[in-house]
Amino acid sequence: MALRFFCILVFISFQLTAQSPRLLKKATKLIEKTYAVDDLQLVFKEFQTKSVVGNFYKIFDSDQLLGFAFIGTAPSKTDTFEYLVVFDQSLIIKKVNVLVYREDYGGEIGSSRWLKQFVGKARSTELAVGKNIAAISGATISVYSMTNAVNQLLNEINNFVQI
Repeated sequence: MALRFFCILVFISFQLTAQSPRLLKKATKLIEKTYAVDDLQLVFKEFQTKSVVGNFYKIFDSDQLLGFAFIGTAPSKTDTFEYLVVFDQSLIIKKVNVLVYREDYGGEIGSSRWLKQFVGKARSTELAVGKNIAAISGATISVYSMTNAVNQLLNEINNFVQI
């Protein structure tokens, strides 16, 4: 079990440092749509803590800070998936999106209807499946994984961003 977790962690770390240009392009389009701007700049800052590994970006329109974005990887049943979390300037979630999902089952977590549950959640919010996050039959592992990933991000972001 520990070896499997270690292998997944190494795989996730490798994937994030070698993030594909297509993944970043897809994320950029979603961020532009979220902020309704055509020409934004993403300023990269590596984000790695004990429980969260990913790429963190400050989002600018000209010289104005619009917010922040995080692209991370989370485990699914036998593989991983990439996700995007977009924050406003106060680090309140504006949008969550599943960028790439590789499993045959559990892809329902990518539906905008389910992902809307995360919008408006702040750093002090504790997310829990069955309390403030709905479960999805047939996607249990992915639901818990996505919820845990966003929850850990919200917990760790306090130590990372100075507002």
